[in-house]
Amino acid sequence: MKSTARHRNLFTWGAADRQIVAVAVPAFFALVSEPLMLLADTAIVGRLGVAELGGLAVASSVLLTVVGLCVFLAYGSTATVARLHGAGRERAAFDGATGGLWLAVGLGAVLGGLLAAASRPLAGVLGSSPEVEGHATTYLLVSAPAVPAMLLVLAATGALRGVLDLRTPLVVTVVANLLNVALNLLLVHGVGLGVAGSAAGTAIAQWVAALWLVVVVLRRARAAGSSGRPDVAGVVSAARDGVPLLARTATLRAALLLGTAVAATFGDAPLAAHQIATSLVTFLAFAMDAIAIAGQTLTGRTLGSGDAEGTRELTRRMITWGVGTGLLAGLLLLAVSPVVGSWFTSDEQVHAALVPALVVVAAVQPVSGVVFVLDGVLIGAGDGVYLAWAGLAVLAAYAPLALLAGSLGAGLAWLWLAYGGFQLARLVTLWLRQRGSAWMVLGA
Repeated sequence: MKSTARHRNLFTWGAADRQIVAVAVPAFFALVSEPLMLLADTAIVGRLGVAELGGLAVASSVLLTVVGLCVFLAYGSTATVARLHGAGRERAAFDGATGGLWLAVGLGAVLGGLLAAASRPLAGVLGSSPEVEGHATTYLLVSAPAVPAMLLVLAATGALRGVLDLRTPLVVTVVANLLNVALNLLLVHGVGLGVAGSAAGTAIAQWVAALWLVVVVLRRARAAGSSGRPDVAGVVSAARDGVPLLARTATLRAALLLGTAVAATFGDAPLAAHQIATSLVTFLAFAMDAIAIAGQTLTGRTLGSGDAEGTRELTRRMITWGVGTGLLAGLLLLAVSPVVGSWFTSDEQVHAALVPALVVVAAVQPVSGVVFVLDGVLIGAGDGVYLAWAGLAVLAAYAPLALLAGSLGAGLAWLWLAYGGFQLARLVTLWLRQRGSAWMVLGA
């Protein structure tokens, strides 16, 4: 009877679903605005030529790695603020939020400087030709001053999610995305700045978003009794709590960078196709990550309030949502795979390499949907140490598959098949963890 009831409840709308949707829907529209910036850059730069698109592929891989490594600023803020908010400790929640902002400023300044200094060597390692390397170097140099803005957006957005303010990040990211498209069209094709214009337009849009979000967080911090001034202990605490999530994210970014490096060995056209495929996968990942954001926020709140059963129920429902969104994403990608390449470039060699790769990616999406959900739940629970070790194990399983595809010259589809193995390995590690109770620590 219990099994029958569970299967019946699988398709029954309940309170848990309402909570998930209330967080996931605005998070979805905010999240998809971020990869839309990359998609807009890809489409606009793609009209310049294959070498320019290849340069964007290299530069965006480096930038996504730098910023992606710092996603703990968002995830850590969401988990910490949500748990304290759920426990009724509002001032402590915003003390943690402002500590994250100051950490983002300092870390962004350091990383921006390092990126500018290392732009040419990085482009040389990942580029498939001297022309591609030149475009990649240009994009990285122009983008480097915007790194602090990118990190501030992460920290501020995470803090606002923790107190269930999903509307502000949504409005800000939509406005920033529209501004990005307008500036890119103006600077790339209107003024004729090419790749440099694309980087400059995106950098300006990112600074507008960052300043807007920071003002909102600081106003709410003062209303809660938090000074908003830099506190060494708070910044150190935010940094210490973020170390496991940094390690976890480093393994994910290493896998994506490895994929780009292997794709570069196939030639300019496969590398350009890989950039398009990566942009689409990033878009789908951010879309499905809306359920993971619900996992982070609601798990932190329910654990902070001491509700273990509520946490379990939300986790079960979010897994169901993960499967559904993954299936939908896969079907959509499969449907557009024959024509989507023409949206970005007219080069037939790029189209030929792209289609089989996208078919493989589409098949992986249901697995990815569950992976994102479980990852979000465990991040919301503050289970970063386990996620870090699991990430290392998964990377160790993926790297030989990707390198084998490169050494055999197997082609882009086989490289993305290795990515499917990567996601499957992540699913195994996350599923085993959520079945236990070690991650369910109750209270503030």
